[in-house]
Amino acid sequence: MSQLSFTSGKNSFTPTYFVDVILPLPLHKLFTYRVPKSMEAEIAIGCRVVVPFGKSQILTAIIQKVHNDSPKEYVAKRIIDILEVSPSFNEVQLKFYHWIADYYLCTPGEVLQAGLPSGLKVNTTSLLQRNPYFDESDYVLSIEEQLLLHHLSVDTPIESLKIINLMGKKAYTKVLKALITKDAVLLIDHIKEKFSPKLKKCIRLEPSLISNEEALEEVFRQLEKRPKQIDVLMAYLREVPALEDLSANENGMLQEDLVKAGYSLSSINTLARNGIIEQFDKEVSRFKKNTKLIPPKKLSDKQNEANTEILTGFQSNKPVLLHGITGSGKTEIYIELILEVLASGHQVLYLLPEIALTTQIVARLEQVFGDNMGVYHSKYSANERVEVWQNLISGKINLVVGVRSSVFLPFDNLGLIIIDEEHDSSYKQYDPAPRYNARDAALMLAQMHKAKTLLGTATPSLESYQLAITNKYTLVTISERFGGSVLPQVSAIDISKALKKKKMRGNFSEELVQTIDNTLSKEEQVIIFQNRRGYAPLLSCKDCGWVPQCKHCDVSLTYHQYSSELRCHYCGYKTPSPSSCISCGSVAMQTVSFGTEQLEEELKHMFPETEIARLDLDTTKGRGSYARIIDNFGSGKIKILVGTQMVTKGLDFDNVGLVGIINLDRMLHFPDFRSVERTFQLAVQVAGRAGRKEKQGQVLIQTYNPDQEIVPVILNQDYKLFFEKEIIERKLFNYPPFSRMTKLVIKGRDHQVVSQAVNELYHITVKKMGSDMVLGPVIPSISRVRDKYLREIYLKIGRQMSISKVRQTIRACAREILIQKSYKTITIVIDVDPV
Repeated sequence: MSQLSFTSGKNSFTPTYFVDVILPLPLHKLFTYRVPKSMEAEIAIGCRVVVPFGKSQILTAIIQKVHNDSPKEYVAKRIIDILEVSPSFNEVQLKFYHWIADYYLCTPGEVLQAGLPSGLKVNTTSLLQRNPYFDESDYVLSIEEQLLLHHLSVDTPIESLKIINLMGKKAYTKVLKALITKDAVLLIDHIKEKFSPKLKKCIRLEPSLISNEEALEEVFRQLEKRPKQIDVLMAYLREVPALEDLSANENGMLQEDLVKAGYSLSSINTLARNGIIEQFDKEVSRFKKNTKLIPPKKLSDKQNEANTEILTGFQSNKPVLLHGITGSGKTEIYIELILEVLASGHQVLYLLPEIALTTQIVARLEQVFGDNMGVYHSKYSANERVEVWQNLISGKINLVVGVRSSVFLPFDNLGLIIIDEEHDSSYKQYDPAPRYNARDAALMLAQMHKAKTLLGTATPSLESYQLAITNKYTLVTISERFGGSVLPQVSAIDISKALKKKKMRGNFSEELVQTIDNTLSKEEQVIIFQNRRGYAPLLSCKDCGWVPQCKHCDVSLTYHQYSSELRCHYCGYKTPSPSSCISCGSVAMQTVSFGTEQLEEELKHMFPETEIARLDLDTTKGRGSYARIIDNFGSGKIKILVGTQMVTKGLDFDNVGLVGIINLDRMLHFPDFRSVERTFQLAVQVAGRAGRKEKQGQVLIQTYNPDQEIVPVILNQDYKLFFEKEIIERKLFNYPPFSRMTKLVIKGRDHQVVSQAVNELYHITVKKMGSDMVLGPVIPSISRVRDKYLREIYLKIGRQMSISKVRQTIRACAREILIQKSYKTITIVIDVDPV
């Protein structure tokens, strides 16, 4: 950045620079820091800087503004270091971060904390060095003190972590304090970036040998009796055209490639020692795919028609909603659009609701886009995520496939955002702040970049479909499956009748068991869906009814038979499963209801010769575990797959003949105004996994009440009829999409204080916003989580109201409570557009 110069008459001066930075802390204001003279030429908006904060914190901050105004309220501290010459953040990205903070009523620092990969933050470590003026003869040192000193150098500091690993943390702390008291050790704060590039050892020919053929010939003469070394040199020259291209020799080749080809590592090292070749470290990508590219599939007539409608919709500068039934080939349309946008020199963001969906889709996209594509989600390491970030800035990749956090990446030339499965609630971030919805945030991001937005799903959210039929979005519909395949045959099983007739085998009706058997006999696969993991939701005493409860939450513990333990799915607390009742001592303990683990066990008893696997959060915690299960099912090794909603989302298998939904009613009777919508979406989505290609699949839904109104709508997979019925209810009670909702959650450890605070907050909001907009106070179904009591207030905000004024009012109401001394122990969480 060029320095600013101010002139007044004959005098001119160069001002002192200050920067306003975003700190990764929940602070509503930016902080101002002084820029040391030595760094003035390097500062730029969007650069990462290391700054001190408070008494001892060292933080990574982002420069938001450069100016010459010293803060009046405090003395500006100095920047410690600038971490980069080229900014990691661009101005559109920072503008987007501030929009997130403003709309979702949080702070820019909370958005930065969510958006900045941990690998781009600094790490403060302690370095230890022996004091050169320390005289050991003046003290009697313990054996541990002597050991620590023995590993320290007078000249070169070493990281404290190495000593901790040697001695153990407890001993290290005690010994270090003693040595510091004796002035034997110097403790130095060391700041380093967490990101470390992946380095691999490479080799190249000594440059002087390239320009001097006689010298190279002399080398070969000297090595006549060392054939292994000659073999290494010849292999290198065959692989790298070093004599014709100096730059090719500069880049060299990977040493491991020669070793893998069978050439001697000791010969390579000898050549390096003798100055014939050079060994050097080279930064390489963590994502080298080596995928053989194949052309995309040719679109069908219906897909071409939909593609044309989408492009026409883009011309009107409106988002496009692609409503394509399951199996209609939406992904092929996405690929066609991505190719067109990339060819125009723009970037593409392909959003998926969760990691579970990425495995199959990424494999398909890699075959078309290869190394031009990056994948971004939390199962990747910190270093891998930073590499995607940097590759996007450098232009090495122009397509990113990722989950909700991908909206925070440093796009500078977005041309298209695809939001796949746009209805999915996984796009919503619950905790911590920012509690954003990536679908809605992506629409704003596209607007800031003047990019196109495509939302795709087989079961649109009511909000999106309402926007489409009111012409706010362009609606494009595909009502038939790709390749001539047909929708599965869906039917319901009345399990209340099956129970009366004793035609149940555990949690499976005889009809479902028989259909599973028939499907397997035809060499087809089966998916069983139950939206609850674990063996059983709860364990109970038959004699007194005692149910184990979580110590920290007002919820029963879920029984996991495989690990023989009880777990809380809210706070993570776990305890061994009791063999007898803690209340009455009875050993008559029984499980109540069921989860995926119990269904898997029952199926293994019924089909002992069949390969059965489970797909839920418990079986997919390890990196790569999800991909292994999906690959094994896709290859046909697994015949029956039992899973939670993970199995409902976008998976494409050719040989699934049957899908069984074990309990429709549990989803339907959840206390939430969206429960009917979610049930319809989940049921239709999981049904869509059956009968791809030319075979018609079958779907069996177990329910206690097949006569309830939603069941025939699900059986016919009639989205329009579902929408027409549900939208009437929403309008009648003024729920979204006819209003915006905001949830205020009051949390605290003191039950009485929380109750007082929520009542006072209710009266304040009613006074400022009116009683027709405020619902509550409400005691949630789970009223204590992690030892904190919860109370809720809901706000229904009319679509005609100014959202900016409403946000100011909400903040003011919360502030009135939080500034009171009696409420210092509570927190108020503001959740905008809860789902």
